[in-house]
Amino acid sequence: MKPIVAIVGRPNVGKSLLFNKLVGRRISIVEDTPGVTRDRIVADAEWRGRAFSLVDTGGIEPRTDDEMLKFMRRQAEIAIENADVVIFITDVRTGMTSADADVAIMLQKSKKPIILAVNKCDTPGPVSPDVYEFYNLGLGDPHAVSAMHGMGTGDLLDACLEHFPPDTEDEFEPDVISVAIAGKPNAGKSSLINRILGHERVIVSDVPGTTRDATDSYFENKYGKYNFIDTAGMRKKSKVNENVEYYSVLRAVMAIERADVCLIMIDARDGVTEQDTKVAGVVHDAGKACIIVVNKWDLIEKDTHTMDNMRDRIRVDLAFMQYAPIIFISALTGQRVERLFELIIYVAGQNAMRVSTGMLNDVLSDATARVQPPSDRGKRLKLYYMTQTGVKPPHFVVFVNESKLFHFSYKRYIENQLRQTFGFEGTPLKLTVRQKGEEKTGGF
Repeated sequence: MKPIVAIVGRPNVGKSLLFNKLVGRRISIVEDTPGVTRDRIVADAEWRGRAFSLVDTGGIEPRTDDEMLKFMRRQAEIAIENADVVIFITDVRTGMTSADADVAIMLQKSKKPIILAVNKCDTPGPVSPDVYEFYNLGLGDPHAVSAMHGMGTGDLLDACLEHFPPDTEDEFEPDVISVAIAGKPNAGKSSLINRILGHERVIVSDVPGTTRDATDSYFENKYGKYNFIDTAGMRKKSKVNENVEYYSVLRAVMAIERADVCLIMIDARDGVTEQDTKVAGVVHDAGKACIIVVNKWDLIEKDTHTMDNMRDRIRVDLAFMQYAPIIFISALTGQRVERLFELIIYVAGQNAMRVSTGMLNDVLSDATARVQPPSDRGKRLKLYYMTQTGVKPPHFVVFVNESKLFHFSYKRYIENQLRQTFGFEGTPLKLTVRQKGEEKTGGF
C-alpha cells in the first residue's frame, strides 16, 4: 500500500500551491482567498522512485464558530488520521501565529511524524532569519520552502521519505484480502456485511446514509481470510446537505484506496444510476480489482430473460468496466452470497497477475500479424516489444518507433488481445507507450 502524506496548515499559507508543485500538475485550485480548498484532494506522486499518495486539505482554524471552517478542520483531521506523514505548512511572511501553535499541539497529539515547512521563502540565497522563529512550535527543524518556485521541496520530500514504512508490497503478498463494499446509500452494503458475519455488525436501516464511517470487519472461512470494509454510501454532491456526509464520501474514497477488491453494489430495483457510474469510476481509476454486485435480486419479478437483460444494461451503462464480473445476489436471503468469496479470490489474483516478457511478446507478435499497426502519411507504427512493470493493476509498457502513431483504437485492440490470452478478469489494465529515445510519452 502506498504511503499517505497529508499537507495541513491554517488557511492561505500555500498548501494547494505546494500540493500542485509536488504532484507536478495543477489539480488544486490556487487562489488568495482563505477557504478555497474545501474538500481534501488526493493525487499520486513519486520521489526517489517511491510512489505515495499526497493529500491536500482545507485550512485548519482551531478556534472558530464558522461552520465551513469547522468542516475544513474536520477534513484535515480525517487526513491526519489516515496519513503516514504530515507536512505542516506555515507562512514566513506572517510569522508564527497563535493559530499555528494550536495546530502544532493538535498535530503532536496525533503521534504522527510531522515535517514542518515554512513557505513563501521565495528569495534565493541564505535562509531568512524569520524561519528560526518556528522552532518555537516544538516540531523540530523547520524546512524553508517556496511552493511558488519549488525551492526546498526536495529536502522536504527527503524528510518525508525517512518516515515511510518499508516498501514490501512486491516481496510479500498478504493472505488477508481487503474488500471494500462501495455504492450509493441504501443499496444493501451493511446488510451484506451482516449476512456474511452472521450477526449485526453494522446498523441496517431503510434510511439512506445510516453508515457514516468506513467499518472494518475481519472474516475467515474455507475460501480464505478477508477484511470487509463497509463504506458510507456515496451521494450526488447536490444531495450532500450535511457536513458529515462530506466526511462519509471521503472515507469511502480512502477505503477504496486501501482495498484489494471492491464490490460495487447496485440496487436491482434501480439499475445503474448516475451515482453508481461515479462510484465505479472511482474504483476503476484507483486500479482496483472489482465485482459488480446486483443486490435485492429477490425483489425482482423474473422471467427467463430478466437476468440477461439486466446484465446487458449494466454492460452498456458501465461500458468502461467490461472486464468486471457481474453477480446477482440477495443479502437478505443469502442467495449466491457464498459464490462471492470465490469471485473475490479470483479477481484479486487477476489484479496481481504477472506475465513473463517472452509470453507478452508472443501475444504482441501474433496481434500485429493479425491486425497491421496503423500508419500515417506513409509512416507505419512499429511495436518493438512489451514488458510488464507492475501489478495492482497489471501495468505494461510497449516500446514503439513513434508514439503518436499508436492510436487509442489500437491500444484497445492490444488490451483485448491480452485479456483474451491471459484473462485479467475483474481488473483494469494500464498500458504505457514509450517511444525509442524517450523516457515516457503516454499512458493508458
